[in-house]
Amino acid sequence: MDAFTYRDGQLHAEQVPLARIAEDVGTPVFVYSAGAIEAQYDALAAALADMKVGICYALKANSNQAVIRTLAARGAGADVVSEGELRRALAAGVPPSKIVFAGVGKTAGEMRFALETGIHQFNLESEPELELLNQVAAALGVVAPVAVRFNPDVDAKTHAKITTGKKENKFGIEIEQAKAVYARAAAMANIDPVGVAMHIGSQLTDLEPYRAAYRRMADLVRGLRAEGHDIRRVDLGGGIGIDYSGDHTVDLDAYAAIVRDEIAPLGAELLCEPGRLLVGNAGVLLTRTVFVKQGTAKRFVIVDAAMNDLIRPTLYEAYHQIVPVAEGASESPHPADIVGPICESGDYLGKDRPLPDVAEGALLAIKSAGAYGAVMGSSYNTRLMTPEVLVRDGDYAVIRPRPSYEELIGQDRMPDWLSPQQDATTPVRARGAA
Repeated sequence: MDAFTYRDGQLHAEQVPLARIAEDVGTPVFVYSAGAIEAQYDALAAALADMKVGICYALKANSNQAVIRTLAARGAGADVVSEGELRRALAAGVPPSKIVFAGVGKTAGEMRFALETGIHQFNLESEPELELLNQVAAALGVVAPVAVRFNPDVDAKTHAKITTGKKENKFGIEIEQAKAVYARAAAMANIDPVGVAMHIGSQLTDLEPYRAAYRRMADLVRGLRAEGHDIRRVDLGGGIGIDYSGDHTVDLDAYAAIVRDEIAPLGAELLCEPGRLLVGNAGVLLTRTVFVKQGTAKRFVIVDAAMNDLIRPTLYEAYHQIVPVAEGASESPHPADIVGPICESGDYLGKDRPLPDVAEGALLAIKSAGAYGAVMGSSYNTRLMTPEVLVRDGDYAVIRPRPSYEELIGQDRMPDWLSPQQDATTPVRARGAA
């Protein structure tokens, strides 16, 4: 479902003109389509339906409460990587029995909270984590359900910063060590090793790495079962990519066929953990042009959104389509760099883009911004965090408001030696100094 289409010359989110949201809420602003989120979830669920795969939404893609609840109402569980995300999932109505806790650095406090909550499983990432989890579970008098996440050493053929399935990555346990770790887990009184897990990376558009990794996973399961272990669950991970450029869409039926061929014959309970796939193309970042600066070598379209709002272009060299909200602004698009006001050369949203002539005040929409946009945002340069809006049909609601400067600055606290009357030009002597 493409929720962002032109009607009467204006780009809409479902039935709501984006210009109306910009006028009411201000810019920059993230706008999400509830219908697009639901349609993408339904498409994945339909492709996997015959295998009864549990879908646990990866909150790290977009952890707004309204987005989580939209998916939970559809039947989704949650994949979390921190106590904060776990609390968000619970607050949004995800049952503990549908929550998977992943991540390489779980603390004792996070483990304790998750065990007290009664989550579905921990995805185990290392032997030290196993030892600590056993200690925490023993102190609580409970047994921790664990899936050992192994690293299949498969190249996901994606960006180096978002690949997770090779030996040089920090994630998971190397496949050569997996059997020994599993045996150690099985010997612990407060650990129930229920299965195996893997996740080889994010934004995969080539499906062959999945086939290679799942084949290794199936071999590992068969080997563990031959040694007497009861492997009841297989966690497939996530990472299925989305179409950022408009010329390639991942075939979900083709992905399901790989799962059907390689994993389904094991007869285990199956889980998967999509994030970007469900929300990425369901959102745009709406921004307004501040200035247009024509240099001798470049045309710069300076907008009010910046790298603190959407860091993906400068962090991952990521591509997002950028289009005018008003259709037909010019018949002759020509290259421009779309940049923000932050004092960094890396503050850009797109480079050398064919963009029509745009006037100061014109609105632009940065597409495919529903994943890893707002969640990675910051207040760098003391810029206000970007609000979020959710659209359904002809209605919309602000689901995270823009804070005020008073609220942002009010988070700081002055030490007692810096009184409001302190003259900023007077040196402050260190405590204990003569």
